[in-house]
Amino acid sequence: MPGPYDLITMGRLGVDLYPLQSGVPLSRVETFGKFLGGSAANVAVAAARLGRRTALISRTGDDPFGTYLHDALRDFGVDDRWVTPVAVYPTPLTFCEIHPPDDFPLYFYRHPKAPDLEIHTAELDLAAVRAARIFWMTGTGLSEEPSRSATLAALEARDAGTTTVFDLDWRPMFWNGGADAARPWYARALAHATVAVGNTAECEVATGESDPHAAARALLAAGVELAVVKQGPDGVLAVHRDGTVAEVPPVPVDVVNGLGAGDAFGGALCHQLLAGAGLDRAVRYAGAAGALVASRLACSSAMPTHDEVIALLDGTP
Repeated sequence: MPGPYDLITMGRLGVDLYPLQSGVPLSRVETFGKFLGGSAANVAVAAARLGRRTALISRTGDDPFGTYLHDALRDFGVDDRWVTPVAVYPTPLTFCEIHPPDDFPLYFYRHPKAPDLEIHTAELDLAAVRAARIFWMTGTGLSEEPSRSATLAALEARDAGTTTVFDLDWRPMFWNGGADAARPWYARALAHATVAVGNTAECEVATGESDPHAAARALLAAGVELAVVKQGPDGVLAVHRDGTVAEVPPVPVDVVNGLGAGDAFGGALCHQLLAGAGLDRAVRYAGAAGALVASRLACSSAMPTHDEVIALLDGTP
């Protein structure tokens, strides 16, 4: 297809193995469903489900799970040309337990190293990254080399005025040294991003601020134009540099699995930014997309269509 991608994401990719039994400890689960996973991959899938042309920059193991992920990306309409194999590391697996409405512990199997942290700067198509209407990167990509340098190179390739999203994506188990080690690299990425998206804990890692409004102001001071702070049951706060503020309550749903809701939010937010929607509309739409995924078992295969999001919004007081 000619022309730039609507969205290129860069970062985590793996296989999610989710129990098909709710409320059961992982030690007693007998059956699992296999799904494409990883935050960057899920965001690309979410935007593709909404009709956007998307691609992913990541890596897998050179193994059957890697083959599965390529097949899944193509089935979802995500271009996988920049997803390449790493012979020496296995494709990551992630297990979870499901205890609705708010307890979904994750167990990451990314040792000795995840292939998506073996992205090298020399392998990047920086022209495509520069041309993409939106580029999306994650905090996890900054946690180790060579992915860290590659992620920063991709950010630096973006032209001023283009939409570049930093998904704060704080996973402490991926960092040696905790938040203190992460914060300088987050600061470098924020200097090149135009949008920052994260929950309150992630925003605190990035800024040192735990109050949502203070964190939003700190993100703006760090260089972004739009700060989006997800507050769980308290909804979403979004603050633009021009002074526009949106405070949107959550869409009520019966939660089945909260994992993946944030990625649905991200893909839907990108869809609305591309459409030129106002801030309040964009955040409400993204929140509805996230709520729909929270009401379903899976992540990637649960990403909603535009009609599904609109139907939920139309039924929301």
